[in-house]
Amino acid sequence: MRINILLLTLALSTVACAQVPNGYYDEAEGLEGFELKTALHNIIKGFDDQSYGALADLYASNDSRNGFRDRYYEEDNSLLDIYSENPDSSDPYNYNPNGSMGSGPGEGDAFNREHLIPQSYFDEGYPMRADAFHVWPTDSKVNGWRGNYAFGTVNNPGNANPCNSGATNLPCKSQNGTLKGKFVENNSITVMEPIDEFKGDVARAFFYFATCYQNRMSNFYNSNQNSQVSAMFDGSNNKVFNEDFLNMLVAWHTMDPVSDRERDINDLIYYTHQHNRNPYIDHPEWVQTVWNINMDTNDFTYQERNDVLVYTQSNKTVGVKLQNDSKSISKVSVFDLNGKLIQSTNNPQNLKEIQFKISNSGVYILKIEGKGLEVNKKVIIK
Repeated sequence: MRINILLLTLALSTVACAQVPNGYYDEAEGLEGFELKTALHNIIKGFDDQSYGALADLYASNDSRNGFRDRYYEEDNSLLDIYSENPDSSDPYNYNPNGSMGSGPGEGDAFNREHLIPQSYFDEGYPMRADAFHVWPTDSKVNGWRGNYAFGTVNNPGNANPCNSGATNLPCKSQNGTLKGKFVENNSITVMEPIDEFKGDVARAFFYFATCYQNRMSNFYNSNQNSQVSAMFDGSNNKVFNEDFLNMLVAWHTMDPVSDRERDINDLIYYTHQHNRNPYIDHPEWVQTVWNINMDTNDFTYQERNDVLVYTQSNKTVGVKLQNDSKSISKVSVFDLNGKLIQSTNNPQNLKEIQFKISNSGVYILKIEGKGLEVNKKVIIK
């Protein structure tokens, strides 16, 4: 049997998938630290407020850029819900984006709007309440389990059983593996942990919120200490986050680089809805430029996936081999540890094995995307 391998002998060209308008970030160029964050705040804060009800039309949009519909895993245009999507195999249930939002007694009964930064933290005020960059469609039952708890890494995830009706049997998990339990850094804090494929998405939504509403973050913190999510924040307008949670969000951002889904959502919201952007999707390296968190490569863990093999050769060639006939590789992207996209290639022939070269030595993150597939892997080039 002949095995076809696509070998790219030259360094792959960097690609910019999102359609960033010319000049959009001009006022931020060359800045660092919280000065950069302030410049980004001034760029993105003046967006067109939309109604809370308008989110339903956004989620159901037939626009080809609608990342709230599944055009990435099963590619069935169902609602893409981070609490039910199963990138490894079939989803436990699906929702029609045109269906009515509501609530139900169990998972899979209804979907509604999940505020990644809970409404209790900003007194249900506008424009935060309807800001599409952090208000996503999700299963209503799991949304209810999350409540206004923080996002975080759950302690003892291997002990998690399926959540009972009230998700009080901690640690527990939803049908796609989303965890609820005690924060690994502080057992007095209850947290929700999304699956690996959406951790970076959630982190970049938090970085967006901390930047877009920079001038209000201290007021939110001082006024709403009863909201459980306040554990993630430090009460400042510049740093915004508690040290433990900031380190975690940066690690999530690094381990799960920007996906096509996020780029599509960024363009959808900018061009059709509220007309601003998430700068940490367009320039993921700015997370490090703003917060300057030193992370060791040993701080990162990656998914164990037996059906995706990543290997290196002595001439700086990297190979990616898919050992699952039910899935396909559409694209492999290479990111540095600051989250910056270095190079990317498409795989229009749907080859099961591709090889490419990375010119410079270092540690990189590969994001492997395709039908039924999103995997992030660390690779070291010597």
